[in-house]
Amino acid sequence: SKTRRDKRRTHYKASETTLYTCPNCSAPVQYHRVCEECGTYRGKQAIKKQVSL
Repeated sequence: SKTRRDKRRTHYKASETTLYTCPNCSAPVQYHRVCEECGTYRGKQAIKKQVSL
């Protein structure tokens, strides 16, 4: 039944996104992602970022 199905699924929750601090620019970054502020990943420059003047 729908009730039994829905009761079983009450324990499935979306987990909160885990963040860490970028060692290069101290911006919050998701794990396994390139830093959007400075463009580094695991200490290496992954993408070139334009510096705004």
